[in-house]
Amino acid sequence: MTRIVIAGPRGNMGKEAVLMVLETDHFELAGVIDRKHDGMTLGQIEGMPNESIPVFDDPVRCFEAVKPDVLVDLTNPETGKVHMKLALENDVRPVIGTTGFTEEDVEEMSGLAESKNLGAIIAPNFAIGAILMMKFSQMAARYMPDVEIVEQHHDRKLDAPSGTAVKTAQLISEVREAKKQGHPDEEETIQGARGADVDGMHIHSLRLPGLVAHQEVIFGGEGQTLKIRHDSMNRRSFMPGVRLACEEVMKIGVLVYGLEHIIE
Repeated sequence: MTRIVIAGPRGNMGKEAVLMVLETDHFELAGVIDRKHDGMTLGQIEGMPNESIPVFDDPVRCFEAVKPDVLVDLTNPETGKVHMKLALENDVRPVIGTTGFTEEDVEEMSGLAESKNLGAIIAPNFAIGAILMMKFSQMAARYMPDVEIVEQHHDRKLDAPSGTAVKTAQLISEVREAKKQGHPDEEETIQGARGADVDGMHIHSLRLPGLVAHQEVIFGGEGQTLKIRHDSMNRRSFMPGVRLACEEVMKIGVLVYGLEHIIE
């Protein structure tokens, strides 16, 4: 039985994670971290399952009280970074579902995880289909190096481009030589019209109400195009990936950035 603590249980993703853990036979929801309801139980929070699971506003006090194996954090980049470091320092394996980690952040957390011999996972996207989209895009880029990425998210998302788009570009860059795409004399008549530039690849970010999480990777070649697209229709789509991460983080002793590294 894996004992799990969830940070951010009232968020859209957090609510789904709570249900996923409660529905999984080999998981136990040991506690939740919520900044507004310290000392209450989960069932006393409006809209949450009627469970007598303790609520803490202090993650360290939570770790000491319920002795979890895994922390699942689905909050925001700033909080996620703090919680990840505190988890590792307290011998808890973190599964972090927020974006915004810099290379320096990842290096710091990786060193801490290795020094503790603890597994840790940072996942820009938990949707299995999105991970496959990234893998397929990396495969395609070996043969079709002209590529652009269009990502679409709800209008409450704080970062642009999305972590998934950035990760996709990084994976493609591993197999594609950097090069300028489009006409060599191309000029933006309105700044930003061509989107962000990563090694000559362009990333375009759309933010609109009604969207959840969507990405299309478009490849162009002589007389042909290839489009690889993934759509998350609701946040339930991310839970198989969260479940997989919670299982796999117990088997490793290092930090893994991206679920693509644990999907064979």
